[in-house]
Amino acid sequence: MLKQFFIICSGADTDILNQCSKGEQNKYAGVGATVFFTAVMAFIASSYALYTVFDTLYSSIFFGLIWGLLIFNLDRYIVSTIKKTGHFFDEFIQAIPRVILAVIIAIVISKPLELKIFEKEINQVLLEQKNELTLANKDQIAAQYNPKIEALNSSILALQEDIKTKETEVNQLYNTYISEAEGTAGTRLLGKGPVYKEKREKHDALLAELNELKLENRKKIKAHEAQIDQLNTQYKAAITRSQPIINNFDGLMARVNALNKLPWLPSFFIFLLFLAIETSPILAKLLSPKGAYDFKLEDLETAVKTNVLQNKNQREAMLQTDFAINDRIYNDLQQEDDLYAYERKKAKELMQLQADAFYKQQKNIL
Repeated sequence: MLKQFFIICSGADTDILNQCSKGEQNKYAGVGATVFFTAVMAFIASSYALYTVFDTLYSSIFFGLIWGLLIFNLDRYIVSTIKKTGHFFDEFIQAIPRVILAVIIAIVISKPLELKIFEKEINQVLLEQKNELTLANKDQIAAQYNPKIEALNSSILALQEDIKTKETEVNQLYNTYISEAEGTAGTRLLGKGPVYKEKREKHDALLAELNELKLENRKKIKAHEAQIDQLNTQYKAAITRSQPIINNFDGLMARVNALNKLPWLPSFFIFLLFLAIETSPILAKLLSPKGAYDFKLEDLETAVKTNVLQNKNQREAMLQTDFAINDRIYNDLQQEDDLYAYERKKAKELMQLQADAFYKQQKNIL
């Protein structure tokens, strides 16, 4: 039963093959087994590839099954349409498009399996790419916020510098009026005289300005710091929103690109393996001699073709004969006087009727 199933998979005519030897049947059973297991591998490969896209097991299995059946039908068609003619060059010419199709199928089947086989190495490459994308993403987002933050920090430094400058002036006036009181500078008179009072008043006025400046600048600094905190919060929120996109950077195309960054030789050998599996039925038919099945199939097809040609020629001969008979009949009728008189009478009646109808029509118009 399994042998019969594989024969059906090969696309061979079971009625003709049952009349052949066991060896011929085994050959086509082997071809059918290759077609079947290639379809199974296509089902597994496409299911895994679709799982990386949909991330749903049942949907991946369903569409993978459809893809596997499609590959099975294509392989079965490719193998069944190669006819043994006994001339290798003719067979090779008709096999070229089928070999090209087999190469395409081998690529489609092998690539998802390569992704699964080298999954750990691909994950490592993807991790490195994600880290690079994370750093690049932070730099890009920072480029949006850093100029504003730097401007606010510069403004804070300027406000703090204004306070320090004012404090320096106040301290200088303080030292001045203290030195005046001690008699170490200015008038060099010990005690709190008029000059001392004047310098003390200048110091006190500048100190009041300093205190007012501190209040105003501290309010501005707090406002700037609040804006900086808000910008930092927005920066962190932007990173938080964009990070899941980077974390999900492991789709089918990303994995294929990561696979291309790995050494090409292992992937190439896997592709060659599937190419050999996919083209083996075609090569087996090309290299094998013309067997009993091929002769019987050719005999059947030739018989049908001959029968069709015979029927076509016979219909053409019957048509030519019918034309010749009709020509003779009408040539003979041309000499019949009775037929001429009858045709003349009917033509005369027809012309009279036409004349009467024309007369009535003209009369109605008038």
